[in-house]
Formats: sequence, structure tokens, C-alpha cells
Amino acid sequence: MNQLDKSLTFLLADDHSLIRQGIVFLLEEMELECEIFHVSTLKKVLESVHENPIDIAIIDAHFPDGNSLSILPDIKKIRPETKILIFSGIDENTQSLKYINAGANGFLSKLSEEDDVKNAILKMINEGEYISPATQALLVNSFRNRNLINPLFSLTERELEIAEMYAEGLGNLEIANRLDIKQNTVSTLKKRIFDKLKIENIVELVELMKDHS
Repeated sequence: MNQLDKSLTFLLADDHSLIRQGIVFLLEEMELECEIFHVSTLKKVLESVHENPIDIAIIDAHFPDGNSLSILPDIKKIRPETKILIFSGIDENTQSLKYINAGANGFLSKLSEEDDVKNAILKMINEGEYISPATQALLVNSFRNRNLINPLFSLTERELEIAEMYAEGLGNLEIANRLDIKQNTVSTLKKRIFDKLKIENIVELVELMKDHS
């Protein structure tokens, strides 16, 4: 049976109600027979997936209570059949692969035209996934360059060790003492880590470590 012939259950997860209402409007235009649940936090995403037979979850990347990347494996564990489309304003060219890698079945930019959003939803319904041309190109490139999936792969073992210490809140002197190396060596390695990861400060490093560790 064609998936469009049966009633579907959607979960719309975004902390902006206007975004959720916009998706409802598109679903109505598409004349889909569906039940729709709305949530605005990561905690409520997991509660809703627990309580309802969600077919398709359309989820933003960032919420006031965290990054949806952290709950994708949990959603798949609770309800493996649920298909997840990340619908976000973050940069697809740098971010989509890590969401796909964590369990999402598709990634769509909020900058997309209405027809592209409808097409993505139809693909999710009929094929169980939506891989845009941009993400397809990234997937092909990632086979050649695994740093695209996880930039931490670009670090040496020692650089990763130091990056983890910075993320824990240690300073140059503490790291130098712990590793029994000179403080200026730590500074040199810090600059190399920042260059490789294309970041400028410790806050960005902490975010990156959280997303990819």
C-alpha cells in the first residue's frame, strides 16, 4: 500500500510556533490524512515519541534545552520505525552529515522553497529518507575525507587529548603540568588544534567536543 493512502502521525518539534504552523499549512495543502503533535523542547520530543506512534518527526537542530543531535539515538531506540527529518536554519554544508550520522533520515534547510519542503516530506513518506543534492555531495566526499563527518578525526592523538582537557576547563599551565611538557608547547598545540578545527575560542571547542565526542 502506498504510504499516502494511510493516515500518518507527524511530530513537529520546534521552539518557534510559527515554524510549526507553517509546516501544518503545507501538510494541509498537500491534503495528507494525518495526526499532528506539536512540541517545543527536546524533553517533550522524547515524551511524545514514547507515547505516540510517530511515523515522521520533523525536528529543529537547536532548542533552549540543547541540541537535537543528542537525542537522535534515543528516538531510534524508543521507536526505530520513526523517520526523522532535521529542519533547521544551520548550515547544511557543514552540519548535515553529523545529523545523518547520528540517525536522522533527512536534513532540510529552513531557507528552502515551499516546493522543496513538500518534496522532502513526500520523500520521507514514500522512501523513508530525504537526501538533498548538497548532502549527497557531502556524503560522496565523506568517503574520501572522513573529517567531514567528524572534524575531530583531523587531530592527532596528543592534540585530541589536549582538546579534551581544554573542554574540561583546564588551562595551559595545568595541561603542561599534567602532560609534563612545556607551557609554550601547549600553546603551540592549541593554535594547531584551533586551525585544524576552524574555530577561534574555547567555547566553540566545547560545542564541537559535545557534538562529536
